[in-house]
Amino acid sequence: MRGLSGKRVLITGGASGIGAATAARFLDEGSVVCVLDRDVKGLQQIHSNLPKLAGTVNADVSNLKQVEAGFADAVRIMGAVDVLINNAGISIRHNFLDITPEEWDQIVAVNLTGVFYMAQAAARHMWQRGSGVILQTASTNGIVGQPYYADYNATKAGVIELTKSMALELAPRVRVCAVAPGYVLTPMQRAEYTDAMLEEVNRKIPLGRHAKPEEIAALFAFLASDDAAYITGHVYTIDGAETAGGLASR
Repeated sequence: MRGLSGKRVLITGGASGIGAATAARFLDEGSVVCVLDRDVKGLQQIHSNLPKLAGTVNADVSNLKQVEAGFADAVRIMGAVDVLINNAGISIRHNFLDITPEEWDQIVAVNLTGVFYMAQAAARHMWQRGSGVILQTASTNGIVGQPYYADYNATKAGVIELTKSMALELAPRVRVCAVAPGYVLTPMQRAEYTDAMLEEVNRKIPLGRHAKPEEIAALFAFLASDDAAYITGHVYTIDGAETAGGLASR
């Protein structure tokens, strides 16, 4: 991709799954990469797996003070932040009627409030510097209804509208887009689904399989690159055509 060499990239939720794959992709593109995550053991593992990382930052995106301190640490490590991959997120698979107030608050705190905290910290930094790119992880769950994830779905829909509003206000200095993956075979997804459930999902995806984290990382790399210099304010679905027709509601 053009223009990624030397770019300073901060990835939240970067210790595993899509975040870890994205860190590896940007390193391959010659970028300077820092990973932020609240999982201390995960940070140790990712630094071991990717020794070329500029550094790691331990912070919980749902905590504003930790976000402010963590973003400052990333700036100290890399000198600046040119690209934010606002990726941290959690989910709990359960029936809508079983969601507790505590679970609702937890999902919203990480998936929506945390995205807002990180986006605002990055946007202030980038606005002062005159340029930057913020890419946020949404989901097809924020575009179409999906059972058993009502709280998660609500937060991802919120990320989509936050992304569009940010893009309008931050142009022309800062580009803002969201990526909306469908089913991705990450550790979080694997922990929630049995083999039989995974096979059932694969049958409703036209391409017949889950996405690989590396395929989501490739879209992030393109959107952050100079090849995407005129792209902002939109959400890019990457789901193997699952939501292209009525298949998503099966």
